[in-house]
Amino acid sequence: MMRILLFIATNLAVVLIASISLSLLGFNGFMAANGVDLQLDQLLIFCAVFGFAGSLISLLLSKWMAKRSTGTQIITQPRTRHEQWLMQTVEELSRQAGIKMPEVGIFPAYESNAFATGWNKNAALVAVSQGLLERFSPEEVRAVLAHEIGHVANGDMVTLALIQGVVNTFVMFFARIFGNFVDKVIFKSEDGHGPAFYIATIVAELVLGILASMIVMWFSRKREFKADEAGARLAGTSSMIAALQRLKSEQGVPVHMPDSLTAFGINGGIKEGFKALLMSHPPLDQRIEALRQRG
Repeated sequence: MMRILLFIATNLAVVLIASISLSLLGFNGFMAANGVDLQLDQLLIFCAVFGFAGSLISLLLSKWMAKRSTGTQIITQPRTRHEQWLMQTVEELSRQAGIKMPEVGIFPAYESNAFATGWNKNAALVAVSQGLLERFSPEEVRAVLAHEIGHVANGDMVTLALIQGVVNTFVMFFARIFGNFVDKVIFKSEDGHGPAFYIATIVAELVLGILASMIVMWFSRKREFKADEAGARLAGTSSMIAALQRLKSEQGVPVHMPDSLTAFGINGGIKEGFKALLMSHPPLDQRIEALRQRG
């Protein structure tokens, strides 16, 4: 909870500084001279409310959505020795990481993958795919679980949700400023908003939305390195490297993880060129090399 409060306070400070900066640069005066009565403070508050609302609601519903979108079956009473081992391993890793035991589940997927989610690190969900359990060695599965526990312990779900809220706010804010500029200054609309406002705002939101996604995915890639470090610390560097190398050998297998969970999975798939900027995970070679340098 303290992480959320501190992050929100920081973001509100950023919003306030942005508002003051635009005022000092004379943006309000420029718009007013062109017949635009734009209240930046009110616009920022409006965008912040809607920008954060979506990301925070998604965060609060993340466990419920994850279970249904992936078909995850929660293990309440282990029925097999594999499920028993899985529960014991997650319990041990959670204790080492200093968090409470999360819910543990298995989802039906051929690809080797796993994910962690939940707004509260002491009431999270960790799930692995059936394919991963079938093809990975126990040491490799343990390393994957340690990686996911690392995401939980580091509070990555909350961090990325709040970062998403910030970029949502600024996408809405600057898109509406651009829309007002085009509508009032270029097309000289006088009464209310003309069609130019809505068209320009939509175009700006699309362009800024892509840039915002790049920012969020950059943060996501940084968090993956941190989760790998946590996995190496909890399960051993050699086991973490072995798990990533096994993932690398299966890179031809399509990843069907829902977009909302991709950033917290172990396997993010492959993208090249411009699409690489929208990858939630760094290339596996980079992750393996980072662990080797860590020693």
